[in-house]
Amino acid sequence: MSQTFQGVIPPVVTPLTESGDFDIASFERSLNHMIDAGVHALFILGSSGEVVFSTDERRREIIEATMSIVAGRVPVLVGCIDTQTNRVIEHARVAAELGADAIVATAPFYALGGMAEIEQHFRLIRAAVDLPLFAYDIPVCVHVKLPVDMLIRLGRDGVIDGVKDSSGDDVSFRFLVQDNEAAGRPLTLLTGHEVVVDGAYMSGADGCVPGLGNIDPAAYVRQWNAYQAGDWETVRTEQDRLAKLMRIATVTSGVTGYGAGVGSFKTALALMGIFTSNRMPEPVVALSGDNVTAIEKILRENDIL
Repeated sequence: MSQTFQGVIPPVVTPLTESGDFDIASFERSLNHMIDAGVHALFILGSSGEVVFSTDERRREIIEATMSIVAGRVPVLVGCIDTQTNRVIEHARVAAELGADAIVATAPFYALGGMAEIEQHFRLIRAAVDLPLFAYDIPVCVHVKLPVDMLIRLGRDGVIDGVKDSSGDDVSFRFLVQDNEAAGRPLTLLTGHEVVVDGAYMSGADGCVPGLGNIDPAAYVRQWNAYQAGDWETVRTEQDRLAKLMRIATVTSGVTGYGAGVGSFKTALALMGIFTSNRMPEPVVALSGDNVTAIEKILRENDIL
């Protein structure tokens, strides 16, 4: 089942109205923008999708809207991300009830344990919910790096179907691809990079999960198609342009972290007319003034506007 989840799988950004409600009309425009560009699946309620800012009610609202809008056109992966195992299982059961095609979970966080507890965490999730399960490796948020040997073991045992690697550790990812190959490819391996997707493809990645894919999904699809055709010059050329476009996340001043990264995506989508607002979840402040102007300049330079 994991082989379904290959290619370009953007982590969907969640639009909000100025009052902070979920903006379904903007969400529909965004999903159709990506599906029409040819993406191969969608990942909702990931880091870019405000999962940790969302109440249980908001998470359900986003999943229901996604399944209705997508209507089976592409597979949908749902982030089931929370502090500890039982909370993750609750989210996973809701995702399964609402029709998710796969679920994505990080290691536990807050009550930090060792690797034995982390491995058991994934085993308990899989035992509780019969859906393809992707391990989300994002140490910047959960304060632990998922080790290659554990991921391969969980893959061999049929516990996880794949890995979404947002660790930024390209050496570890290369080793993971090699060990996965040696194990008979039990895992689908997806890079969370935006700027060095070409390097992940050279390593043998099965796809990418780029937040920038909300802005220019067609470019990532062209890059994937070139990768499949062995056209490495086009893979590199597309990546060079996408790297320039990704400067929207670094051109801002006076803001860091989530406000700069996802904030730049929301601002770009608002400038493109896909989002009505670049409103951020509390307590994050939306970009404004010179920061919006700087993002608009990069979008124009890269033919997005």
